[in-house]
Amino acid sequence: MKTMKANIVIADPYPLIYEGLFHILSSTENQFSIYKATTLNEIQHIQHQTAIDIVLINPVLVQNNIEQFTKIKVGMEQTNWLAVICAYFPPTTLALFSGQIQLSDQPNFILTTIHKHIQPDHPQEISEHQFLSEREIDVLKLLVTGNSNKEIADKLNISAHTVISHRKNISSKTGIKSLSGLTIYAVIKNIIAIENF
Repeated sequence: MKTMKANIVIADPYPLIYEGLFHILSSTENQFSIYKATTLNEIQHIQHQTAIDIVLINPVLVQNNIEQFTKIKVGMEQTNWLAVICAYFPPTTLALFSGQIQLSDQPNFILTTIHKHIQPDHPQEISEHQFLSEREIDVLKLLVTGNSNKEIADKLNISAHTVISHRKNISSKTGIKSLSGLTIYAVIKNIIAIENF
């Protein structure tokens, strides 16, 4: 794993979780600048001071503030948001994040996950880390559950051409072209439940 430089915000209301993540991030040779936030407003305040590469965030800060979170995310397009999972959260909440870290994860795994989500230097790779829009998620859900382009268009009240356009965007953002690959992606990202199959 290469040594990396990044600005990372740990956004968590619980001191124990913050201290644990801070210790893991500081005990490496990476040049991580670490910032602490306990609210969404504090994340915005930090963003006004410096460009943020990654936010490690407890979904508890988001679950009752989804509208505010979505607005913040739109204004921080180059930032990756990793959920720090400490309890059960519905798939609709977890779908808002580009990745997840579990409290049970080993330090090396956490660092590897962070490395994967730090924005690459090459512009052609950036699309892999962009978020799917709500409409793209709707299309993806219907696509991986066996609906044709026409069926998706009918269910979402959009044209088949628009569906194809969304599918191209989904493949571009995820880097996945096959239906089976998109299905696995949707399950891993909690966009759909594995029980649907």
